[in-house]
Amino acid sequence: MATPSPSPVHPVPRRSAAPPAALDLLAKARGGLAEAARLPRPNERYATAHLAALRAAAAVLAARGRPEPVHPRRRPRIRSAWEVLPEIAPELTEWSALFASGAERRARAEAGIRDAATARDADDLVRAVGMFVRLVERMLALQPVANPLPQPRPERPHAG
Repeated sequence: MATPSPSPVHPVPRRSAAPPAALDLLAKARGGLAEAARLPRPNERYATAHLAALRAAAAVLAARGRPEPVHPRRRPRIRSAWEVLPEIAPELTEWSALFASGAERRARAEAGIRDAATARDADDLVRAVGMFVRLVERMLALQPVANPLPQPRPERPHAG
């Protein structure tokens, strides 16, 4: 039995199949998260981290498309990304619920309402958004490449 010869093909990192708009939103999410981690005031840190999560969710929506309209003749009502995300990416339903529950606090924090977010609230959100952004990065990177490289066919054993 002949031993197979080494493959001349070198491993190449896979490119993301995500559209440029999704990758741009994801880059903005990463930047917003880094900014949030540096901000000293809890309200600003919370609001900036929440916005980073929203941008990461928007990246998923941009990559995976939009849900089908319920009724084609009716104009669809405007829904938040947190409402749409579970329809497009059911695996992110719990994350959607987490960030949707913080939307009101983010609005209060952005409005400058004193103590809308505590230091712990902000720190917890920064950590959660960090996990969410990493998860979205993996999701977008794992999408199949549009034109994958052809793979060699396995050799068939010769009869005889």
